Amino acid sequence: MATGVLVVGINKATRLLTYIVGTSKTYTATIRLGESTVTDDAEGEVTATRSAAGVTEDAVRAGVAALTGEIEQVPSSVSAIKVNGERAYARVRSGEEVKLAARPVTIHRFEIHETRPVHDGEALDVDVTVECSSGTYIRALARDLGDALGVGGHLTALRRTQVGPYTLDQAHTLEQLAETLDVLEISDAARALMPNRELSEAETTEISFGRRIGAGATAGTPEAATADKPAAAFAPDGSLVALLADAGSYAKPVLVFAPDNEKPGNGKPATDKQPTDKQPTDKQPTEKLAGQ
Repeated sequence: MATGVLVVGINKATRLLTYIVGTSKTYTATIRLGESTVTDDAEGEVTATRSAAGVTEDAVRAGVAALTGEIEQVPSSVSAIKVNGERAYARVRSGEEVKLAARPVTIHRFEIHETRPVHDGEALDVDVTVECSSGTYIRALARDLGDALGVGGHLTALRRTQVGPYTLDQAHTLEQLAETLDVLEISDAARALMPNRELSEAETTEISFGRRIGAGATAGTPEAATADKPAAAFAPDGSLVALLADAGSYAKPVLVFAPDNEKPGNGKPATDKQPTDKQPTDKQPTEKLAGQ
């Protein structure tokens, strides 16, 4: 029931994946109010039904507003979070009751598009768009919205439309990729993902040997690059040379990329799957998604 953008890295581009983990994600989804399931989505057994006939659109909007912004969210018990070294979903499938701790997430946007009665008016489907921080479970939002309205809820459809700067418009289906491995070049992937710094020929030479150059911005300022949020440095010909962090009056390389002597498709791809994600690319996002 879950589809959408999955960012995959090939060869050297796998070294960029770590920098997309914390980027925001955007989803379209359908929430069904009036039914709860064991998995908080349509693939799980229904555990309770309560009439949503009396739920007004104003009440739904108020519930959505309460789940927008910085919130504490309890992940679904069938998530991939590890509990004592074992995935939570594996424990649930073996019959164990799993309760996970709440964690902070940020819901940047929770927008309602349409509400419509289903099941003779006893349930209510709500089509939404959610833009959220990494680590957010959309099915947990569905569950919590239903609980807040007193009728229960679960997710019936999920489509991830954006991961950081990479969108569904750039994506290819697995079938299309099997025909033609159309990839996003590493320089283009990095340029979209992080702040850019254009190097001179002399700076390119210094960085290529792992040496420091002048800082792009004063360390500690909002514009400064850090090891966690580096700048992508490009040679005059546009190729990706390194990822840089500013330190004092210097910029030092976090990663240096060798000359482009690797061809797409020669290495084993790595993906952004995490349950909620990890990511960019020498390659464009693919269409299949194991969902949140």
